[in-house]
Amino acid sequence: MFNKVYKLVITAILVLVAIWQFFEGNIGNGIFLLLLAGIFVFLYYKNEMILMAFLRLRKQDFLGAKKWLDKIKDPEKALTQKQQGYYWYLHGLMVSQTNMTQAEKFFKRAVKMGLSMKQDLAMAKLNLAGIAMTKRRKREAQMLLQEAKKLDKHNMLDEQIKMMKQQMKKI
Repeated sequence: MFNKVYKLVITAILVLVAIWQFFEGNIGNGIFLLLLAGIFVFLYYKNEMILMAFLRLRKQDFLGAKKWLDKIKDPEKALTQKQQGYYWYLHGLMVSQTNMTQAEKFFKRAVKMGLSMKQDLAMAKLNLAGIAMTKRRKREAQMLLQEAKKLDKHNMLDEQIKMMKQQMKKI
């Protein structure tokens, strides 16, 4: 909705007005304005469009998630680096159903940009391993599976990794 620079400017203005309200003796107004500024700080680190796309993906609504992501016109200017990683990660998840080559580009870009949670990074590498396996690049798929296994600390992807290793033996 707002560019990342605008969010910081709005936050600074709200904090300054909150300080002015404290000096005027309007403590309640100052606290409210600081809480409102906190919302813009939160939205600076967690983009609202990406959050809405994640909510749509939880409901398996890929079209709805795509609509939310399409509202971000220029991700390089509007998003921080980690948010760009998640932007490309979500695009990769949605495109992986139809176009594996394009999904591979999106996942590689997401890994390059960086994902803040190791579980998400493991999932991206697991998807890249699956794509490499379908393209008969066994060595690359094995390396990506090992990296995904290292990143998966809570063994949430253990079953998928084992299944992919079984399929790799057939290649």
